Formats: sequence, C-alpha cells, structure tokens
Amino acid sequence: MLQGTGSDVGKSLLVAGLCRAFTRRGLAVRPFKPQNMSNNAAVTADGAEIGRAQALQARACGVPPDRHMNPVLLKPQSQIGAQVVVQGRMCDSVPAEAYHKLKPKLLPKVLESFAQLAETADLILVEGAGSPAEVNLRRGDIANMGFAQAAGVPVLLIGDIDRGGVIAQLVGTWELLNPDERSLLRGYVINKFRGDRSLFDAGLRVISQRTGLPSLGVLPHLPAAAALPAEDGMAIGGYRPRAAGAIRIAVPVLRRLANFDDLDPLRAEPDVRLEMLGPDQPVPGDTDLVILAGSKATLADLAYLRQRGWDVDILAHRRRGGRVLGICGGYQMLGRTLRDDNGIEGPPGAAEGLGLLDLETELTDDKVLREAVGTEVASGAPVRGYRMHVGRTTGPDLARPMLELADGPDGARSADGLVQGCYLHGLFADDDFRRRFLATIRETEGVAVAYEAGIESALDELAEGVEAHLDLDRMWELASAG
Repeated sequence: MLQGTGSDVGKSLLVAGLCRAFTRRGLAVRPFKPQNMSNNAAVTADGAEIGRAQALQARACGVPPDRHMNPVLLKPQSQIGAQVVVQGRMCDSVPAEAYHKLKPKLLPKVLESFAQLAETADLILVEGAGSPAEVNLRRGDIANMGFAQAAGVPVLLIGDIDRGGVIAQLVGTWELLNPDERSLLRGYVINKFRGDRSLFDAGLRVISQRTGLPSLGVLPHLPAAAALPAEDGMAIGGYRPRAAGAIRIAVPVLRRLANFDDLDPLRAEPDVRLEMLGPDQPVPGDTDLVILAGSKATLADLAYLRQRGWDVDILAHRRRGGRVLGICGGYQMLGRTLRDDNGIEGPPGAAEGLGLLDLETELTDDKVLREAVGTEVASGAPVRGYRMHVGRTTGPDLARPMLELADGPDGARSADGLVQGCYLHGLFADDDFRRRFLATIRETEGVAVAYEAGIESALDELAEGVEAHLDLDRMWELASAG
C-alpha cells in the first residue's frame, strides 16, 4: 500500500506507473483504493462508478475497470456533505459528521472488494487517501492505516520533495503514527525530485536514521505525468493556457466541477488555448468556444455561474456568433428550466437556465450509469464514452440530437448548430471526432494529436521511470512477504 504524507503528493500516478511496470514484468496486477474522494468518476462495463484514477490504473494493468477497485467513492456536493457510492452504487448523501459515523460499517464492504480482487491478482497496489497522520480522522479510518491494519498490508510512505519540507513530511508522519501502525511500514519513496540526485543523499540518511525505514528510491519529476488525466480539482491550477492558439476555449470553473478530465484531450492539442476561468475572470471577448462542463450540484453551480456574471458573458458570446457546448450538468444549464424538487443534489428548488436550448430538466432519483458508443449527428464522426447523470431532459430541441448512440439519441443542438450539449462524458478522447469538431472552428489545419495513443505512451514512460529509479525487486519482495 502506498500512503502519502499529504494530498497531491503523486500517489495516483505513482500507482499507475507501478501498475504498468509490474504488468510488463508478467504479473497480474490490480489497483485498489479503499476510499476515494473525487468528482472525477468513470463507469465500468457493468454500470458501476469508481474513481477516475482507478480506471486509469486499471488501464495501466491492461484490464477493464472493476467496481471492486474503489469500493467507497465520495462525491462532494456541498462544503460539508457528499454523495456516498459503495461498490459502484450510490448509497446515500450525508454530511461529513454522519459519514465518519458510517465508516466502520463500510469496512466489511471494503475488505470484501479487496478479497474479490485478490482472487485474480498476483499483486494488488493499494492507494491511500490524504495522509495517515491526520490523527483527527483516525477513528474508524478505512482509507489509510485503518484499512492496512484490517487487511494486513505492508505500507510504503510517499513524500513530495517538489513542495518542500519532505524530511519533515516523512519524519513527522512517522512520529504521529502509533506503534501498531509503524509496524506495517516497510520503506519510503521520494517523489517529484528535480536536479542533482546526489545532493539529497544526506537528507535520505536523516530520514532513515529518524524512522528506521529504508529508501526504495528517489523518483525524478517525470514529464509524462503531465499527459495523464488528473484525479481531482487540485490539479485545475495546472491547466495553464498556451500563449497562443488558433482556437480559444473558455471553461468557467464551477464550485462543484465534475469530470473535468473530459477536457484533457483538448488541452493536448497544440493549437488550442484552453482557459480555466477563475471566479474573477470574464469570458474573453475573442473566445471561440465556451464549454460548460459537468457539475455535482447543478442548481448550486448555476447560481454560482450567475453570481460571477458568467451568464451575461455567455449570452454576449452567443450574440456575437460564438459557440457553446454543455456536457452533462453543463448541458442541463443550457436549457430553459432546471428543477430539483426532491433535493437530489442539494436543497430542493428550481431555476431558470441560460435559455440557449429549448429544453427542461428535472432531476430524478434514477442515475444513468453506462458506457456508450455512437456517432455525432452533424459529422458522422464516431464517439464513445460513458453516461453518468441524474435527470430527465425534455423539450423541442431534442428533435435535433447532438449524438446518435447505440441506445438512442443523446443531447440537443440549436437551429444554427452553434449551441449544443449532451450527456456523454469522454467524447473528446476519440481522435476522429475531436479533429472534426475542432475543424469547424479551426482557422488553420491543426497538428494531428493521437490522444489515446498518447495516454498509452505516457503510461509506458511512467513505467520506465519507476523501473529506472525505484527498487521494484525490493517492493515485490516486501509485498510477497506481507
């Protein structure tokens, strides 16, 4: 099990790299994260949802994502509450205090899922969440040491030297663990190192002297990591726009932005300037396309969009002949009205939408979770992805669907085709569709980007990096010994 000294120390991508590296050695490898908190989720073939990071890790192993790879997924809906997904199915929506009381009841499900994966794996790589040193959350813990102790799993600590203070990170975490927890520790890894590795030899000695743990390697900052989908909203700050680009795409960053990895293939295009707009940034006047991405609390995010004045900007953009695309929750916002009478995503209520499509959406208890394939109606380009949403959308503009999927039409378009939306996540990952979509607004012919091939290449580069800089033989020995 890989446990970090804090959030965003690189656990998810490190697990992905190790998954690919050990798979290339001929082992049957499976990823596992007992508890994840993220609004970036993926749909499995049997209609369950898990954290997007575990889907990427499964891909690194060469296997399809499985509901048991992430048995507890928390999807924040407010500042104090979250939707609880257990073994791929929505279980409840609870405030934080109630969830902490619920955790001990979830541990049997977590251990059940771990045992299911173990039946088909030579090696399971477990990712922790946050830090095991958060002593205020230790009671009932199922994400870090609570799980490791219950399952008898050996643990490696991961420290991030790029953010500074890595010696204090590792030694401080050691000091805050109790003796039973320390007994599970087998070593540590330094992540995101830049510069001359030998300059940190003295630091390694200090860490090992203070903790008694061996170093299993110092992993340099790997450029390939930037090409892989990010797990949570902390990474949005890394979406830096290029200085220039033939196509300017603006994305208002909503408070409950969900599945923003839909945008990663666009970010990879060299002539696309993808701008994630902060709360005080207006939509630039020369924007070609505004994308409203998914939301975990659509009514609340629609109100936030209006508070920031983005509704005025979007309507002005539309009057100038600009294009607008809505995905999932963003698609629902484009309609005339949005209702949540039963409080599915928050307090019950209703609101006027942006009115750019003649549609109405009512949020319902039923959640659609399934993979989908089809074509874009306008171009005939293939699309594939997954649908993950609550809500039933009706209205005249459905007569002009954006997509024709195997199970029926999806989405809608305005009469002039400049405003459109759909429920399909992941549609930009298809190279053919993305190129045709961008060609309608591209001033010059773009450089072809093979996004899916790029993901595979990045995973291979990540695997080669961990092979070169970490002691994988020792890791396998430690895992085998338990």
